Amino acid sequence: MGQLAKLPNIGPKIEEQLGMVGISTAQELAAAGSKEAWLRIRAIDDSACFNRLCSLEGAIRGIKKTELPQEVKENLKAFT
Repeated sequence: MGQLAKLPNIGPKIEEQLGMVGISTAQELAAAGSKEAWLRIRAIDDSACFNRLCSLEGAIRGIKKTELPQEVKENLKAFT
């Protein structure tokens, strides 16, 4: 288990995928942003869905994805 798995919403699979796309620290994830990180993951895994995008955003904010404000969820949904 690496640094990323210590963040909310980040399990072994997402941590592995983030590593595969060049993101291995919380700082790198925050710098990339949830949308860019999701796009990179989506390029290697077409099953990456809205829930994974919310997981990434929550991880950056340090909260569970279910705690994301509704307007943030709507913005992310429009992005997918």
